[in-house]
Amino acid sequence: MLSARFSSFAQATAQGSGHPVAFLLAVAVVIVWLVSGPLFNYSDTWQLVINTGTTIVTFLMVFLIQNTQNRDTMAVQLKLSELVLAMKGAQNKFAAIEDLSDEELQELHEDCRKRSEMTADHLERRQHGKTKPKRRAAAQRAKTLSRKSRRVKS
Repeated sequence: MLSARFSSFAQATAQGSGHPVAFLLAVAVVIVWLVSGPLFNYSDTWQLVINTGTTIVTFLMVFLIQNTQNRDTMAVQLKLSELVLAMKGAQNKFAAIEDLSDEELQELHEDCRKRSEMTADHLERRQHGKTKPKRRAAAQRAKTLSRKSRRVKS
């Protein structure tokens, strides 16, 4: 119950604090503070008001923003998991990848990097005509083997 209320409050606060009106309100507070400086002779108390206010707001916003970011990250992970699970030929081990340890993530990263490099190399060779279609390549191997077997017989 508390979690749901906090989540709802955090989401509403994040929406509100990201709105241009919230920014204009913050600018107005700073302007009022600056204008009031001469009234308070730029005293230590006058400075302490803005310092304390900004510290409290920043401290509380950290928790609200973190909650909202955690929700957004989980939502994105769930959407990506659904896409991975729905695709034919996809490796389902990636659907719950966020639950792996750092070491397991590093291993998967290395595996993906190697596969990516292999794919990039293959595409580059195809673009530059260095590979032949499978049938021609197989025919070429057969000719080469035939020539080698003739040489061995001679």
